[in-house]
Amino acid sequence: MNFKLFEVAGTHIFNMSSITIVLFFVFAIIVVGYLIGKISIKGVSLGTAAIFLVALVVGHFKGVAFGENGIQSWINDVEAVDAVEFYFKLIQNFGLILFVTSVGLIAGPTFFKNLKKNATSYVLLGAVIIATGAAVCAAVTIFAPNMNSAMSVGLLSGALTSTPAFAAAQEAIGESSPVFQEIAVGHAVAYPFGVIGVVLFVQIIPKVMKANMAEERAKLTIVDSGEEAIDDLKGKKMFHMDKLGLGVFALAVLLGSILGCINIPLGAGSFNLGTTGGPLIMGLIFGHVGRIGKFSLRVNKHLLEVFQEWGLVLFLIGAGVDGGAGFVETLEKYGLILFVWGAIMTIIPMFVGFFLAKYVLKLSLFNNLGSITGGMTSTPALGALISSSGTPNVATAYAATYPIALVLVVLASQFLTYL
Repeated sequence: MNFKLFEVAGTHIFNMSSITIVLFFVFAIIVVGYLIGKISIKGVSLGTAAIFLVALVVGHFKGVAFGENGIQSWINDVEAVDAVEFYFKLIQNFGLILFVTSVGLIAGPTFFKNLKKNATSYVLLGAVIIATGAAVCAAVTIFAPNMNSAMSVGLLSGALTSTPAFAAAQEAIGESSPVFQEIAVGHAVAYPFGVIGVVLFVQIIPKVMKANMAEERAKLTIVDSGEEAIDDLKGKKMFHMDKLGLGVFALAVLLGSILGCINIPLGAGSFNLGTTGGPLIMGLIFGHVGRIGKFSLRVNKHLLEVFQEWGLVLFLIGAGVDGGAGFVETLEKYGLILFVWGAIMTIIPMFVGFFLAKYVLKLSLFNNLGSITGGMTSTPALGALISSSGTPNVATAYAATYPIALVLVVLASQFLTYL
């Protein structure tokens, strides 16, 4: 597929291939998204999450352009149209891998110490958040008019921004089911608020509580300081693959991807860590170990910060463009009530988790909010929290809560399809 303009003497002066079109919109979304993200209302801004909103709009118009009455109805190169979908999906997964691996490597030196000290709290918090979300989903399935389990579980996976839960629900329902497509409908409707709701929550709460950010960072550092693990390697003659640690980063992604592909049988289906969990855990291991003999497993801190932001941006673009394609049509067909149910599935577990962490588990504010992003399996919210808190150490709480939440949301999604 080529976009051609200004034909002169049999030659098009302007010619864009399908991959160039995709890259053009990727960078256009970034520019517009960052500009919108800078808009602040009473000190609260969307930040990087604004990129997701812009991507949703682009995804909607892409869906119109490639629909039955759009480009696809007259273009001969159908494979090129499919290639556009593939490119955006590739961008989304590539960004996700960059982000979670960076988070793992940054949090690794402090993760296991923090987990050991607060293991019970984090496991309990992750379990309660997912159990609350599942209970709300079950209530909506049973009591909401014209609601079925496929739609409600799709709403839950979108509300918790959980791709593994979405995939698990599809596998449990099966493609032969007449309501199979409704899982994707529910996911697309609830996903935007699932992203934006948690992103705004982690920024608004510190302001509502009038938190002293420096003091909260200090409380987090007391628990999570990992400088000793890094200092241990200073002064030792280590072997580095390259000066920035790109080779080590690639090795973490490589091994993490393999780990994520290992399937664990669960009833009629199976569970795996996937693109998110595998690289994240491998990054944590690399960050914690730091070296194998004299082989350094450290990656340059500034490189990790760049990859963390860049990966988050690419992930939001891919997810937004994909979710925006049929968003308007879905709302027209089912009405705004679907949005309300999805928002409820985001809000109730989030507040239950926050108050449990604050008043029962007595976690510090940033440990609390970091745990909420992990329990809600919200990668974009973690990015927002890192930015607003001014420290990447909040990722340790995310990484401690995320694994149990990931496993439980997958199991819950499979169970809820039988309602």
